[in-house]
Amino acid sequence: MQVIDRTSTLWQYIKPEIRELIEDGEIILNFVYKYHEKEEISDYSFLVFPFSKAYEGFLKGFFLDLGLIREEEYFSDDIRIGRILNPYFTHEKANVFNKVCGGGKAGTEVAHRLWNIWKRGRNLVFHYFPHNYRRLGYDEALDIINEVIGAMNTAVMHCNVDGKKH
Repeated sequence: MQVIDRTSTLWQYIKPEIRELIEDGEIILNFVYKYHEKEEISDYSFLVFPFSKAYEGFLKGFFLDLGLIREEEYFSDDIRIGRILNPYFTHEKANVFNKVCGGGKAGTEVAHRLWNIWKRGRNLVFHYFPHNYRRLGYDEALDIINEVIGAMNTAVMHCNVDGKKH
């Protein structure tokens, strides 16, 4: 199973290390697909991990290509995508939410999609909340993975990256 068509604009856009994470995730998906009905796993969050990690890398590169972060921020260990993309942290000096795709209605729609899957596919999956312990079922994990890929595709297709509208 491939989650991204290898001839797509998205696949051509993403960096090789991001492609490798996607391919690793596909290997895990294919393995689990063969056995998930025979063996019950209590939490399929692990399926989402390589795609969430790829998504974080994608967003950093995407924001760099759009000129929303500087190269030194891209390579910094201190940049936090969840803070700079969060629409509620508008006081953040580096907030990019209102600048995605040049802002405006289309940019805001893309930014909302990027933010919503960031929360659903990363924060709610990988943070442990004792008062709200979440386990992902197999189908929900697949849904999150599809949303991650869909958000990346939407961003590439709707934004002017490297001077070209993809």
